[in-house]
Amino acid sequence: MAHSHSHQDHHASTGFRLALAGILTLVFVGFEAAAGLYANSLALLTDAAHNLTDALALGLSWYAHKLATRPSNANKTFGYHRAGILVALVNSTTLAFIAFGILHEVWERIVNPPPVAYDWLMSVGLAALVFNLLTAWLVSRGSEHDLNLHSAFIHLLGDVFSSFGAIAAGVGIWFTGKLWLDPAVSALIGVLILWNAWSILRETVVILLESTPEDIDMSQMVRDFLQVEGVLGVHDLHVWSLSRSLRMLSAHVLIQDIPISQANQIQQRIRVVMSEHYGINHCTLQMECEGCEPDVLYCDVAGHTHHHPHHD
Repeated sequence: MAHSHSHQDHHASTGFRLALAGILTLVFVGFEAAAGLYANSLALLTDAAHNLTDALALGLSWYAHKLATRPSNANKTFGYHRAGILVALVNSTTLAFIAFGILHEVWERIVNPPPVAYDWLMSVGLAALVFNLLTAWLVSRGSEHDLNLHSAFIHLLGDVFSSFGAIAAGVGIWFTGKLWLDPAVSALIGVLILWNAWSILRETVVILLESTPEDIDMSQMVRDFLQVEGVLGVHDLHVWSLSRSLRMLSAHVLIQDIPISQANQIQQRIRVVMSEHYGINHCTLQMECEGCEPDVLYCDVAGHTHHHPHHD
């Protein structure tokens, strides 16, 4: 019961921090956009545009986080855990579009750089750096285990680097007078955003395709299965993810013809191994006493049907 309350408190805290970060970001977007127009700074305007997408990303992340707390039902037997993955997919896609838009504008300004008020660029950039560090900190907790939160955190972390870049551009123009430094910094920001977008997009696609998590060695997993007392073989083994931190496993396990109570003990030993070694806490195990050879990972159903008509 105490663990349940702690879990609910954590969800409530995360939702509050996402909402607060989103509201603060919207307020700052207006201020930074006005400053960017006044100073004629592409670095500030691109940072404001990125901040606006951050506000949208935070709003989507907040909604997905709220959905994920809903219990499973007859229509959603796995719950709403994939909502966060879909939001991460949307967030990464918007990041990519923004990056390409920034790079296009950069080229226009490199060809014909307009004058830039470097003092405003540095001042607003410094304010943005402090603000972005605050919002990134608000969302950072738990982001390493939640792809939805991670995508929002990457949005905000990109703003930290953007703000630092705006300050660097202002200092560079102040000392050298070279106006191309402003779009050059924006180009670096655009490349950074594109790289982050690709990393998130790649992970979301892997999860949506129900691929085996990259850190799991299936050959080693089979060996771990066979080391469990009572296990003679394993086949039809599948491992996939509902979200970054929620992994699933299903398998057919070959054992001797023993009572159900003893088979259940073997199941429990397997679950302990999968939880401790691979972080998998949801295992669906079908116990079998015949049908496939112990060293065959994927059962040839058609090849065994004739000899064992009463088994899959």
